[in-house]
Amino acid sequence: MTARARRRRPAGSTALTGVMLLMLVYTLLPLLWLVMSSTKDSASLFDSFGLWFGHGFHLFQNVHDVVTYDGGIYLRWFGNTVLYSVLGAGGAAVISTAGGYALAKYEFRGRRLIFAVVLGAVTIPGTALAVPTYLLFSKVGLVDSPWAVLIPSLASPFGLYLMRVYALGAVPDSMLEAARIDGSGELRTFFTISLRLLAPGFVTVLLFSLVATWNNYFLPLIVLSDPQWFPLTVGLNQWNSLATGASSVGTTNFYPLVITGSLLAIVPLVLAFLFLQRFWQSGLAAGSVKE
Repeated sequence: MTARARRRRPAGSTALTGVMLLMLVYTLLPLLWLVMSSTKDSASLFDSFGLWFGHGFHLFQNVHDVVTYDGGIYLRWFGNTVLYSVLGAGGAAVISTAGGYALAKYEFRGRRLIFAVVLGAVTIPGTALAVPTYLLFSKVGLVDSPWAVLIPSLASPFGLYLMRVYALGAVPDSMLEAARIDGSGELRTFFTISLRLLAPGFVTVLLFSLVATWNNYFLPLIVLSDPQWFPLTVGLNQWNSLATGASSVGTTNFYPLVITGSLLAIVPLVLAFLFLQRFWQSGLAAGSVKE
C-alpha cells in the first residue's frame, strides 16, 4: 500500500500543478491583453493580434493622452479613488479590528445578537443596499458629495467577522489577564499589546477593503452626478460609453484612453498586494482557525 501511494503521488501532483497552471493562464491572459493593447493606437487595436504588439509603440503617447484629456480629469478621478480607498478602507480596517476584538474578548449583553446581525449582513450584497443608501443620503443632503461614498465604505461586515475569528486565536486571554493584573487599562492593553498581535489580520482586512473600495462602481454611479467627484470606475465607464456610442468625439478616439486608463488604474492595487503580501498570507492562515 505504501509503494502504491508513493506511485500515485507524482500523478496527483502533476494534475494539481496542471490545474494551477490553467488557473494562472486564465488569470494572466486578460492582464497580458491589457498591457499589449495599451501600447497600440486605435487602428492597431482592431487589425493586430490582441496578445502581441501592434504597429509601433504608443504606450507613452496613450498615457499622455489619458492624463491630459479634458484638463486632466483622469488625474482628478484617480485622486478621488485614492481618497475613497485610503480613508474608506483604512477606516473600515480600524473599525473592524476594534469591533472584532471587542466581540471576541469581552462579555456583554447582546454580544451574540450583534454577531448574528454581522453574519447576516455578510450575506447581503452591497449592490442591494445602493438604492436605499441613496434614498437615505438624499434626505440628509449628502448625495453628490464624497461622504456618500466614504461613509458606506466604512462598514465591512466581512472584515468585522474575520477580525473576530482572528482575535479569538491571536490574542491569548491569559495575556490580557496579566496586563489587567499589572494595572494596564483596556485601551492601553489594546493599543500596546493586542493591536500588535492583530496586525496580520488588520492588513488582511485592509487589503480586502482596499480592493472593494477601489473597484466600487454601482454606489458611486448612483450617488454621484458631478464628474469632479467620480472615481476611476465611473469615469472610465463614461469614456467607454463614449467609445462604444461613436467611433470618436471630435478628434478623440476613446478606445486607447479607456484601455490605458484601465491599466494605470490597476497598478496601485498590484503594488499594494506586492508590498503587503507577507502580512496578507499570514492573516489568511490565522483567520482560518476555527473557534
